[in-house]
Amino acid sequence: MGSFSIWHWLIVLLVVVLVFGTKKLGNLGKDMGSAIKGFKEGMKTDDDKSGSAPGTPSQQISGQTIEGEVKSKTESKV
Repeated sequence: MGSFSIWHWLIVLLVVVLVFGTKKLGNLGKDMGSAIKGFKEGMKTDDDKSGSAPGTPSQQISGQTIEGEVKSKTESKV
């Protein structure tokens, strides 16, 4: 019950290719790639949308100091 050798993995790969066929496995790989790409793009657009909340500037202005004062301070007790 030790770890599998390279020959075990090659036999498993051969059986999988024989059962499913190379065309179906190629399509599966293509579908997985496009799903991952779509997920990454979806996460990127969600970050862009959540980054610009109403009332806040979408870009930081460098070289200028913005001054303000604190109206109230709350303390959290842990």
